[in-house]
Amino acid sequence: MSDYELDAPVSDAIEHLRALQSIVDAALTHLELDALLDELLVRTRDLLRADTAAILLLDADANELVARAAKGLEEEVDAGIRVPVGRGFAGRIAAERRTVVIDDVDHAELVNPILRQKRVRSLLGAPLLVGGEVIGVVHVGTLVPRTFTPDDHELLQLVADRAALAIDHGRAYEAERALADRLRRLQAVTDVALRHLHPGELLDELVQRVRDILDADTCAVLLLDEERRELVARAAAGLEEEVEAGVRVPLARGFAGRIAAERRPIVIADLEHADVVNPILRQKGLSSLLGVPLLARDRILGVIHVGSLTPRAFTADETELLETAAERAALGLERALLHEQLIELDRVRHAFVAVASHELRTPATAILGSALTLQARQGELEPVQEEALRDTLVTQSQRLALLVEQLLDLSRLEAHAVSVRPERARVGDLLDRTLALIEPAQRAHVTVDVDPDLEVDIDALAFDRIVSNLVVNALRHGAPPVVISVHRHGDGAELRVVVEDAGSGVPDDVRDRLFEQFARGADAAGRPGSGLGLAIARSYAHAHGGRLVLDDDAGDSGARFVAVIPVAAPAP
Repeated sequence: MSDYELDAPVSDAIEHLRALQSIVDAALTHLELDALLDELLVRTRDLLRADTAAILLLDADANELVARAAKGLEEEVDAGIRVPVGRGFAGRIAAERRTVVIDDVDHAELVNPILRQKRVRSLLGAPLLVGGEVIGVVHVGTLVPRTFTPDDHELLQLVADRAALAIDHGRAYEAERALADRLRRLQAVTDVALRHLHPGELLDELVQRVRDILDADTCAVLLLDEERRELVARAAAGLEEEVEAGVRVPLARGFAGRIAAERRPIVIADLEHADVVNPILRQKGLSSLLGVPLLARDRILGVIHVGSLTPRAFTADETELLETAAERAALGLERALLHEQLIELDRVRHAFVAVASHELRTPATAILGSALTLQARQGELEPVQEEALRDTLVTQSQRLALLVEQLLDLSRLEAHAVSVRPERARVGDLLDRTLALIEPAQRAHVTVDVDPDLEVDIDALAFDRIVSNLVVNALRHGAPPVVISVHRHGDGAELRVVVEDAGSGVPDDVRDRLFEQFARGADAAGRPGSGLGLAIARSYAHAHGGRLVLDDDAGDSGARFVAVIPVAAPAP
């Protein structure tokens, strides 16, 4: 051997150092985690002169090792091999935190069948440790029998130590990028929430962006109808049929109803075996769903959910991302709804001024004219003329008093200044008091169906306002006879009040805004009334914790209004 030649051990050591340096170089390179793992495995396999190399990372929640990258054993990763800590080859390495060797795979306990399928004969593995904690396992294998030496053990552990630092570095880099990406995605939702003041425009763009940031196939928003305690489909991407069909989901029922009632995220991994109210979800072929509530200052506005056409396990990070997006969207939605309400209030104010001025002017003018005539022509008028003027004074004074009473009711209800104080009362007596204020000629067209012994705990004023406004509406816009039916409902805890007439029903042009203030149909022109009665009746029903609806099943029998009012359950 010449003076310039190195002996074999020294040469091998130098090569090993060079190989280790290449692994360090890989560890210090800003590679994405998957690319980093692939690069580390190539260099590790070459360094140990092996045929296969694999890295399994620890799933701490499941206490399992998951195949993440492989060379020569790619099927491990494709199959998503998972090995419990403490079991099999890789599981022993993680549990014992030391290198483990298998000289003959055929006679060893293995959890992963792919090792035998690939005809691996010998294996050497080492734990990946960071700060004394196991984060995974790296192992190499040969397709021919091999006796791994103590130097091989030491070398693989050195590789594992450097690879563990590289993986930890890669994970941190990946987490940083994921956080930046998440912030970018959330900013997209924030931009939408702050840009639009119209709820419809906001929701249409929101479902598109949320579907994109969750990489989902569908996204839908359902908003809460507080009066009917139902969620109504308002916007969708990939589920447009929901909106077109006007899907409604009762609170606490099905997927969306549970989310709103429980005010928490819900994941459905397999829609086929889940309780859903909306049939369109199955019709569209959805497999998995993730939904969260839309909450603004602890007020439930609705629900937003995303879906996948293929089975998907939505992660905790994805759930948190959707929750954060929903929080920002809810604030924007609340702002848009408030803006819409302000516009509506402005419209109502203008309508109020217009209607009130017209309705007040007419009886006030008639009253003033009649009074002035009686005063100026005292002693000159014929008895018949005086009687007519007095009748005008009475009629128009009653009309004026009713309108003033309605306007006062409306102002109290809008200011939430109405307090409900239920007291024990006989329903028949309450109806008699209410109907006594209707002029006899019209009262003759009203019939009552009520048990004369029926007693409930109810606020008399609220009951009077509900019934009187419904009866006046029926007499004014319907046709006789008008029938009032009052009975206990369900288990007796509610009172069902039905007022129906024999007219032609509610006109189509006013049906959608029937309970709005000053809502009047085209055929109401020239008839007395301010368009406030039904709005006041419903507001009093709500103040009593109940509801007032138009019964769409009334058919051709006219208009049928149903008020359901909570009352005390009957005595045993």
